[in-house]
Amino acid sequence: MMIAEEESLKERLIKSISICQKELNTLCSELHVEPFQEEGETTILQLEKDLRTQVELMRKQKKERKQELKLLQEQDQELCEILCTPHYDVDSSSVPSLEELSQFRQHVATLRETKASRREEFVNIKRQIVLCMEELDHTPDTSFERDVVCEDEDAFCLSLENIATLQKLLRQLEMRKSQNEAVCEGLRAQIRELWDRLQIPAEEREAVATVMTGSKAKVRKALQLEVDRLEELKMQNMKKVIEAIRVELAQYWDQCFYSQEQRQAFAPYYAEDYTENLLQLHDAEIVRLRNYYELHKELFEGVQKWEESWRLFLDFERKASDPSRFTNRGGNLLKEEKQRAKLQKTLPKLEEELKARIETWEREHSKAFVVNGQKFMEYVSEQWEAHRLEKERAKQERQLKNKKQTETEMLYGSAPRTPSKRRGLAPNTPGKVRKLNTTVMSNATANSSIRPVFGGTVYRSPVSRLPPSGSKPVITSTCSGKKTPRAGRHGADKENLELNGSILSEGSAPL
Repeated sequence: MMIAEEESLKERLIKSISICQKELNTLCSELHVEPFQEEGETTILQLEKDLRTQVELMRKQKKERKQELKLLQEQDQELCEILCTPHYDVDSSSVPSLEELSQFRQHVATLRETKASRREEFVNIKRQIVLCMEELDHTPDTSFERDVVCEDEDAFCLSLENIATLQKLLRQLEMRKSQNEAVCEGLRAQIRELWDRLQIPAEEREAVATVMTGSKAKVRKALQLEVDRLEELKMQNMKKVIEAIRVELAQYWDQCFYSQEQRQAFAPYYAEDYTENLLQLHDAEIVRLRNYYELHKELFEGVQKWEESWRLFLDFERKASDPSRFTNRGGNLLKEEKQRAKLQKTLPKLEEELKARIETWEREHSKAFVVNGQKFMEYVSEQWEAHRLEKERAKQERQLKNKKQTETEMLYGSAPRTPSKRRGLAPNTPGKVRKLNTTVMSNATANSSIRPVFGGTVYRSPVSRLPPSGSKPVITSTCSGKKTPRAGRHGADKENLELNGSILSEGSAPL
């Protein structure tokens, strides 16, 4: 009985082993793995158990792979619909290998990244489109514009074609916005120009200050209305407007270094018949000059810089030749000398730079670049030559002045001296005079005379010798109480001559 049961069990085990091996081989083939191999010798019971375990494991792997494949396919389908790309090519009936699943996962991950990138780009472009439409007061009028602005963002197809169309729409709106901004800015510039020409008061300008910023359609409309109002006012104030334009014309003439002949070439500037036609001619000329200046602004600014440096250089040269500069305090003299030396170096360098730029300009425009009616380098050379001649003239004047001064000194002495104040004869002589007279007379008694200190002839005072008792000398005067200064002077001089004659006749010698 037991033997029969054992035989029956053995047959069932062998049959199960056969079935498991067959299924296991099929699963290994589907899963693309190596067939199962039992390691070492084992019993039939253990072999059957191992095979069943391996079959269960293979079934589980197959199920997991099929589930992952299905999930990946669903994700791929969703992403492909959003991105409008073809589905991933995979055999749904077979069990994917691990490598195939890995490639599929990588593909789905790439689609997710593409979706995120395109969605970010879409959201960014949509925000800009909405802002542009608001700025332009534009209402979406096409199905695509409505899909972009009005529909849910998640429902928008993120295809390459839609993204390209989206970018194109944004460029169109931005171009319209730029054009609108340029028009509004032009209207504002026109308004400011008319304000200045018509001398509109600040209170009236502030009334339209709200439309002086922005470029929306309503702002543009308000700006246009203000321009129309000012244009009408301009026609009513023709003369004042033309005169304001002429002031601006003169400024541009100066900035463009126009010569007198070039200025006179615009005959309407001197007309006095203030008509609309004259205003149009002035408007056209100011536009032409403004464009001409802006086109060559860098060149004109370079010439202006040279002009300013040249004037500063001439000013320093004038100060350098002024003798009174040595009385300056605070280090100004040293500072001016440094600046003058610096200008002497920078002026030629600036001239060379301008020369190269002007030569390039003349080649490009096939005409001469003139400053005040002549070529710039000729103008510069004339300025330097005029400066040299002026220095030479000043030098000759100094030499002539020095020569005349030398001749004068040779004839009349080294320098004019202020003569000593002569004393007039008076009845009462002050104490100091009496003392001086006493000293002089005592020296005269010793047969000596006073030697002049600063050159020239010094005459002795016409006083009498002191008596031995030291009493006051009696001084007689021939002058009356009322006398003219010239007569008194003449009398005193005569007495001096007579007294000196008497002293010299006594044999006194000079010291």
